[in-house]
Amino acid sequence: MNRGETSSIVANFEIFKRKAGTKTLSTLINKFKHVPVLLEQVLSFLNIKPNGIYVDATVGGAGHSVEIAKRLTTGKLFCFDKDPDALEVASKRLESFKNVTLTNCNFGALHQKLNALNINSIDGILFDLGVSSFQLDTPERGFTYRSEDAPLDMRMDDRQALTAKEIVNT
Repeated sequence: MNRGETSSIVANFEIFKRKAGTKTLSTLINKFKHVPVLLEQVLSFLNIKPNGIYVDATVGGAGHSVEIAKRLTTGKLFCFDKDPDALEVASKRLESFKNVTLTNCNFGALHQKLNALNINSIDGILFDLGVSSFQLDTPERGFTYRSEDAPLDMRMDDRQALTAKEIVNT
């Protein structure tokens, strides 16, 4: 790994560290439990080559990504998610792997982001679509149906201005 790649990975991890507020990384990790579904089937279908290039388009809690990264030697794993909380947790769970790059974006921008990283072809891609238990179980995220007091928010990235409440009420 060259110095530029190392700097990029370190910079990506630093982006997702929160400096203020009530959310701490340990709280997020404890709340963001992730048991990947169909793990063995996913790994089988990806047919991971140790030197391959793989994409997790919706990294979430990094359950699949950790297992993919374990199987790579000289290969690379590019992880994307729109949810900064998910990326923060994923960055901690993947920090021991030096061949992983995390990016905060909607998977609709994958092609553009991969081009910017000079990735022209990949060996496999995973999309684990939907909301996570963490998002449903955290009322202030506004995805839950379990609490009458929860806001109608539903933003994957709380830095965006438009909420579900605004959409429904206009």
